[in-house]
Amino acid sequence: MPFLRSSQKDRARSHGDFRQTILWRIFRIMAEFIDGFGFIVDFQKTVSVFGSTRAVQGDPHYEEARRFGKMMAKMGFTMVTGGGPGIMEAANRGAVEAGGESVGLNIQLPYEQKINQYVKKALSFHYFFTRKVMLTYAAEAYVYFPGGFGTFDEFFELITLIQTRKIRRVPIILVGKEYWEPFVQWIQKSMLGQHHYIEEKDMDIFRLVDSAEDAAHIIEGSVERRGLVEEWDLHEHH
Repeated sequence: MPFLRSSQKDRARSHGDFRQTILWRIFRIMAEFIDGFGFIVDFQKTVSVFGSTRAVQGDPHYEEARRFGKMMAKMGFTMVTGGGPGIMEAANRGAVEAGGESVGLNIQLPYEQKINQYVKKALSFHYFFTRKVMLTYAAEAYVYFPGGFGTFDEFFELITLIQTRKIRRVPIILVGKEYWEPFVQWIQKSMLGQHHYIEEKDMDIFRLVDSAEDAAHIIEGSVERRGLVEEWDLHEHH
């Protein structure tokens, strides 16, 4: 195969440069993690929102995410999204309209994804995986509105981390029964019921709701319970 032989020759000729490139990438990855953690740790009580970049103003899913952003801001939460258009824009917009904190963690793409105008504090990433870590770092809840492959990727990432106890258990919420219910039924009937590839308790990792109000209610209750537990632990250690 001429293409492979050519690639191997080119790699051999630039062997020294290739090693330097790998080292440069490692340092760039380290720098993104350092910048990312330094950026996100300043925000308390964050909620991360995911969803389609293709939803537009007037779309029911866009408007529901916008209402959710307003609710979270009024409850004192910082809204964290990927900083792009669609559902991300809607959640950031709602937060800003209610006077809340609005954060965007953007990804640098060949066809540039512009940060939406409602993001007030932003950080851009070159690598998808470093951005993903920041989006999934220490939030009080993770909320998924209807979306495509990227939204599903983020959802499975989070529920796997909780299933394997790599991160603490927090609310994972799917908003929009009409969109999500067939997917949840497939997990229930095929993945669990027919093939037994997950356990019954794994279905409790996430919740399916139909409205922004339902999602807000779950998050509020979760934060209150965690506050009581932390207060109890504090008294127990004194």
